Amino acid sequence: MEGSWRDVLAVLVILAQLTASGSSYQIIEGPQNVTVLKDSEAHFNCTVTHGWKLLMWTLNQMVVLSLTTQGPIITNNRFTYASYNSTDSFISELIIHDVQPSDSGSVQCSLQNSHGFGSAFLSVQDSIGEEGPALPTWAIILLAVAFSLLLILIIVLIIIFCCCCASRREKEESTYQNEIRKSANMRTNKADPETKLKSGKENYGYSSDEAKAAQTASLPPKSAEVSLPEKRSSSLPYQRSTHGMVDAERSKVHNNLKNQEGVDDMAAACGA
Repeated sequence: MEGSWRDVLAVLVILAQLTASGSSYQIIEGPQNVTVLKDSEAHFNCTVTHGWKLLMWTLNQMVVLSLTTQGPIITNNRFTYASYNSTDSFISELIIHDVQPSDSGSVQCSLQNSHGFGSAFLSVQDSIGEEGPALPTWAIILLAVAFSLLLILIIVLIIIFCCCCASRREKEESTYQNEIRKSANMRTNKADPETKLKSGKENYGYSSDEAKAAQTASLPPKSAEVSLPEKRSSSLPYQRSTHGMVDAERSKVHNNLKNQEGVDDMAAACGA
């Protein structure tokens, strides 16, 4: 009942003011667009010239607050006001408490007997920076698991790549070592014939005493070999006599030479 009586009183006051003489009062600066969070407050300012009689605030084409020179007419406790006077203007502030998403819309400030008005827009958000519905918890968990699996896969691939690189390097090193060994062996094989030539030819005709003894023992005995010592023993006096004859001849020649030298000396002495 109190709310209905207040509405009726507001309408009567507005009608009474409208019947009063008009003037050229005007709005200097209207309200600005505002974006607020749910359950917070929204503030709108409207600056007008002095001498005004009636000022009204509307939200979505509905009067929520009226101001007269005698005082405000409040129809809802969610809508309050504040006013500020200056030397050449009057500022009226509309305060909307406990803002809800349903309050989003057009906010207007208008004066009695004035064709002009100031307009702004009210936007209400559930949270800061909200652009759409939030992801559910299960979706967030699924994304976290997928990201973890992707990270593990990347780590495994890096490990496999490092192992492949290490094995390939070992193979290359082993191949290089084998090549070095082959080249060293080839050089050694080439140097062996030269070493043999420098060391001299091998005497294939030489045989040790043991080999000769073994060969002699393997031969069958012969009768001719028994007579060999006798022949050798019989030839020894002949060889000795021959050497004695040679020595005698040499002594004779030597004596003759000495005698001839003596004769020559005597002849030389006689001639002197």
